[in-house]
Order: sequence, then C-alpha cells, then structure tokens
Amino acid sequence: SKHTGTLLKLQWWRCSGAAGLLYPLLGACLWAAVVGYKPVIIVHGLFDSSGDFKNLQRFINESHPGTNVTVIDLFDRSASLQPMWKQVEGFKAAIYPIMQNAADGVHFICYSQGGLVCRGILSTLSDHNVESFISLSSPQAGQYGDTDYLRYLFPQFVKSNLYHLCYTSIGQRISICNYWNDPHHRDLYVNSSDYLALLNSERSNPNSTEWKKNFLKIKKLVLIGGPDDGVITPWQSSQFGFYDDNETVVEMQHQDIYLRDVFGLKTLAARGDLIICSVPGVEHVFWHSNETVFHMCMEKWLV
Repeated sequence: SKHTGTLLKLQWWRCSGAAGLLYPLLGACLWAAVVGYKPVIIVHGLFDSSGDFKNLQRFINESHPGTNVTVIDLFDRSASLQPMWKQVEGFKAAIYPIMQNAADGVHFICYSQGGLVCRGILSTLSDHNVESFISLSSPQAGQYGDTDYLRYLFPQFVKSNLYHLCYTSIGQRISICNYWNDPHHRDLYVNSSDYLALLNSERSNPNSTEWKKNFLKIKKLVLIGGPDDGVITPWQSSQFGFYDDNETVVEMQHQDIYLRDVFGLKTLAARGDLIICSVPGVEHVFWHSNETVFHMCMEKWLV
C-alpha cells in the first residue's frame, strides 16, 4: 500500500545515515526497510517517568534500527499511585492509536507495576494486536514484602499489618494496594482486591472468559525476573510464583491460576509461547538499563 511504502522509505531514511558510516549496520537497516520492525510500547512502573528509559530505547534502536519506540508519558512519579484500573484506562487510551497505526502489530515492554497495568489492558481490550508481551520484573502474582518503597509510602506499617489499610475501600484507591497479596489473609485479599484478584479470577468475575480470550491473543509472554531484585517480593512473583501461607514460594507451575488455566498461562505454555528468563545480579531499578538483560531476554522477541 502507499502508506506501507512511505513507512518503509522513512525507516530506510532513518537507517541510511548510520549505515553509510557503519557498514555492519547495513544488513540490519535493509532488514528494517524491507520487513519493518513492529513498534515497541514501553509502560513504566511505580515512581518512574518516561525519561528513565533512554538506555532501553537505545538498546532497541541499536539492535533493531528504525524501530518506532514509544514510552508512554502518563501517571509519572507520584501519579503512579493512582488506582490501577484508572491507569489501565489512561494508558489504554494513549496506546490504542499506536496499535491502530500498526497493521502488523506491536510489542509491549512493561516494567514493574507497569506489567500489571499491561495485563489489565490485554485482558480488557478485545481488538489489541500485541505480539510479544515482555513483563520486566513485574509483581504478576502480587507483592508482599518489607521494601524501601513500603517504608517510604507507609512508614507506620510493615508487611504483616499493611492489610489493615490495603484491604479497605480507601486502601484500594492506592495502586500498590490493588496488588498487595498477603498470604496470611487470603480471604481478605480475594474479597477486597479490586484489581489483581479480578485479573486472576480469584474472585468471581463475569468477564473472566472474555478476558482470557483477549489475553491469549498475544503471541509470546516473556517473564523476566531474578533473585537479586530486592523489591519484587517474592522475586518469583515476576514469573507467577508466590508464597503459600507459610511464606514458602510455590512456583508458577504449581499455582492454582496456572493449573486451572484461569487466564491462559497453561495454554501459553502448551503453545510454546511462555518464556521464562531469570537473571541473577540485577537490582530492581536496573532492569531496563542492563544491556545483558536486553540481549538475553528481550531482543529476539522484538522482531
């Protein structure tokens, strides 16, 4: 089409300056011009802003020249404490036009809390065209830990008593409480969590079948995390593992949401489309600026 031809010329033009100087890039630029890399959409986490992702943008454009990378500039810094469903709707409105302009689909890289925002988008948007959903150290199974974030936000609370605040109507207006998962107060979590318990269909959800169908439109789910994260607690939550009531970590494959295939994890695994990437030695704030993590866990899924 005329639009595609223009887009390919534009991608070639963006590449040609670099390729003229660095011949090794020529092959990559030809690839970008002929095939075209899918746009990449990045969703940030708690207390972040779009400016924190310059390194990740650089890694993408060095490995896949001509890629259109958008870091959504919404709910920055303290605004990231707003309720998760409000953030889902806001990010969805900003992302939807990018999807509509990408006939071949887009990729998601969603960091920390942003990974849960992206799950909300993928579950509730019936006509999304996300190919790879890369969840970058995100508390997908919930959060339960005494971290610097917790001490900063709730200095009068520790993990064992935060449920007194989080599992109230007031608490559920704070993003972190929407996915606070206290393994010692399971019933309160299931009945009070307005976000994660619904996404996981741990509480009765009339939309669960439709949400699962929507989520399974993705082609790849990439779950990145590691034992030295220091914020996501337990760190295995980044790969859908979580504590039992003795605070022993139960891995994803033994979790009820996986065994019952509540929203599609087991289906993705059976399809060969569930990728686990664990990297030691990476602290939470460095996942998106670590080049090794990018090459090991992300690069190949962004074509």
